[in-house]
Amino acid sequence: MRPSYLTPEALQHFIQSALEEDIGPGDYSSLSSIPEGKTGRARLLIKEDGILAGVEMAQRIFAAVDPQIKVNLLKKDGDAVSAGDIGLTVEGSASSILSAERLVLNCMQRMSAIATKTHRLSQLISHTKAKLMDTRKTTPNFRLMEKWAVHIGGGVNHRFALYDMVMLKDNHVDFAGGIREAITRTKKYLAENSLNLKIEIETRNLDEVQQVLDVGGVDYIMLDNMDYATMREAVKLIDGRYSTEASGGITEQTLPKVAECGVDYISMGALTHSVNSLDISLKAF
Repeated sequence: MRPSYLTPEALQHFIQSALEEDIGPGDYSSLSSIPEGKTGRARLLIKEDGILAGVEMAQRIFAAVDPQIKVNLLKKDGDAVSAGDIGLTVEGSASSILSAERLVLNCMQRMSAIATKTHRLSQLISHTKAKLMDTRKTTPNFRLMEKWAVHIGGGVNHRFALYDMVMLKDNHVDFAGGIREAITRTKKYLAENSLNLKIEIETRNLDEVQQVLDVGGVDYIMLDNMDYATMREAVKLIDGRYSTEASGGITEQTLPKVAECGVDYISMGALTHSVNSLDISLKAF
């Protein structure tokens, strides 16, 4: 199912803002050196194995720059690709192709890297029920693309932003005066403002897990920075009454053991903040 945040309006807004940033008043390199009316062809060359992401976005970018550009898709989002594969070809105004090139590559290189990492890590926990989840640790103004890439790679999107879900972290709990106070005030606020939002609360130990269970009224319980034994005990204590999310300092090496503790979700900021772009280029032919 397509994520709800991927609206045509949101995508168009991103593209226009990015093009304004990159092109500004004009792509003078292309305008000055290429004869007016000159047409050409280019192909998207994959130089590294991975999971391709950003194909649909590339289509939209080319169309926004020049609706007359013809795009021929040879791969689709989510496809496994190998070095030497061709993702797509484009044909049309040479200047328009070059004006779109950098934004297409910036999106596809980073999105493909995120999708590749998400897919690889998801395979490490495929023997469990746990699903890999992203976080809000994203690049400012690029969250839309990064969350989309996680989805393409087979991961689960956490809340998109601060407004579509309530997450009571340790600081919220501490400032509120405790778990009971934080949950009670949150539910009252949501009711008074007619907000139908899910609530997740972070817990740091078994005592806090029990406090949440005593109060109730949440949808998810986060198990933050717990060791394996404590996490297994917390899952047993919760006993399926609420969905569970493991978080905090989880690495590729510890990921399988965390999943084997029986949690429903595992969130990793590294999916979006610690990737190296996949090597992709656009070459004339």
